[in-house]
Amino acid sequence: MFAGVRCSLVLASFFFLRGCAQNFGQTRFICTSVPLDTDMCTSSMQSGGSTEDLKTTVLQLRETVLQQKETIMNQKETIRELTTKLGRCESQSSLDTVPSESKTGGGSSRKQTGSSKNTMGDLSRTPAAETLTQLGQTLQSLKTRLETLEQFSRMNSSSQTNSLKEILQNNIDDLEKQVLSRINSLEEGKYNPKNETEERGKIESTLTSLHQRISDLEKGQKDNRPTDKFQLTFPLRTNYMYAKVKKSLPEMYAFTICMWIKSNASPGVGTPFSYAVPGQANELVLIEWGNNPMEILINDKVAKLPFVINDGKWHHICITWTTRDGVWEAYQDGTQRGNGENLAPYHPIKPQGVLVLGQEQDTLGGGFDATQAFVGELAHFNIWDRKLTPGEIYNLATCSTKALSGSVIAWSETNIDIYGGATKWTFEACRQIN
Repeated sequence: MFAGVRCSLVLASFFFLRGCAQNFGQTRFICTSVPLDTDMCTSSMQSGGSTEDLKTTVLQLRETVLQQKETIMNQKETIRELTTKLGRCESQSSLDTVPSESKTGGGSSRKQTGSSKNTMGDLSRTPAAETLTQLGQTLQSLKTRLETLEQFSRMNSSSQTNSLKEILQNNIDDLEKQVLSRINSLEEGKYNPKNETEERGKIESTLTSLHQRISDLEKGQKDNRPTDKFQLTFPLRTNYMYAKVKKSLPEMYAFTICMWIKSNASPGVGTPFSYAVPGQANELVLIEWGNNPMEILINDKVAKLPFVINDGKWHHICITWTTRDGVWEAYQDGTQRGNGENLAPYHPIKPQGVLVLGQEQDTLGGGFDATQAFVGELAHFNIWDRKLTPGEIYNLATCSTKALSGSVIAWSETNIDIYGGATKWTFEACRQIN
């Protein structure tokens, strides 16, 4: 029996399967038995209808299949277009919702190694024309008042210099706060990378120039004052306020770094200092970013420090380290708070780098990120190329007459350049804390 239905069954099955695959409406296929000695294809034609009808059905099926293929191809192309558009939308959304990022300043809590991205960078922002005019008028007013004070200084006797200094500092302090406040408010506005860099450069240059002129006016008054009696103040979290140490570090197999520091910034006080060398931006960094504890980075290796300093009070901190076994110690206010080992063991601190106060470097001498900037006050930053004893550190924290100055970097006004509006005022540590 199966041999008898061979041609019709095969043909009918073929059309039936093709029809099912393409979902051909109401088409039906019928199998008819054929005697063994009969021509199967002929019988099939006789049983199923004329040859013309069969050809017509085949052509209809073929046309339907071609139409289905064309539809599928069109749908694939549409899917590709939609996928491309979706990808673009997702990419744009990501750019709109992520400000920088930081960015970053060590791992997820600090700058990613090798990243050229300004990891927590201050985004470009353009002030409104009216606000820029006001800012320009403020700066011009500050210049005019400075010139008046300079003339007053030249015309009056030395007995009036103390009064002049007080007036000068108060006026500059008030005007600079206005300028910085406006800069800060402008940074809440919309961004325009083309104009913002130029405007910020003008502000930075003007403020730096004004501070230099203040220093010139005060030269005659501070001849009898030690050059280490000063502090640096970073009032805002920006990517353009910083101080730069004029000297680089030598190759060091051990160090002690000490400073007075005051901040109530939250979350995280930022980066008190960073030292970068060619090929390694994280050669030596002290950073407290976000809700992470303060960390010391040496050649990108990290140790968490037990400091708690963001209470708005002055604190004395020291970190010691030796390359042998990477042993480190942390002191706060003259008392050891923590220690450890295996921090960049047998890696000497490399020479010929750039030492910056107040910012974390993503590139040698730059690549600053606003969210990693230090906010607060800093003084008596000293570096030794050896591990100080607990007694020597205690003398520093208590302002003992036996306290040492840094053998590698000593705190002195002649060793520091300031930029971008960071301020420099008279400071005596133990008078502040007693």
